[in-house]
Amino acid sequence: MVSPPSLSGLHHVTLPVTDLDASTAWYTRVLAGERVPALDHHDAETGRYSVVLALPGVAIPVQLRLAPEAAGTAAAYDPLTLSVTDRAELDRWAAHLDTCQVPHGSVVEARMGHALSFHDPDGTMLRLYTEPVGGFDAILKGR
Repeated sequence: MVSPPSLSGLHHVTLPVTDLDASTAWYTRVLAGERVPALDHHDAETGRYSVVLALPGVAIPVQLRLAPEAAGTAAAYDPLTLSVTDRAELDRWAAHLDTCQVPHGSVVEARMGHALSFHDPDGTMLRLYTEPVGGFDAILKGR
């Protein structure tokens, strides 16, 4: 079997939205996303159709793309799961979401730690998950 060429990492994550400005404001307010205007996507017909955000502590950017037909289709699926260091940090996030008036579930025991779920303005499920003990490298090396 021939090996494929190498990969160097994850480039970005794209989430579909119905209202680019409202979603940008929500991700900025709730997740402290910082817009990177130099990475906005534009076309001649519709103007700006995509915004790229840098999230604190996340190495890859999150792209919000205007795609009303696809937005909200991931209400029961979590296309973006962000890691937090521990259960106490999840509790701080639950309090932060309350302050931001973002409905969320309870912190639950999950397969490899604890998790907290909530939805963005389009109903896309987002999840915060504690990092596994020893990190993912320890798990992946034990494959």
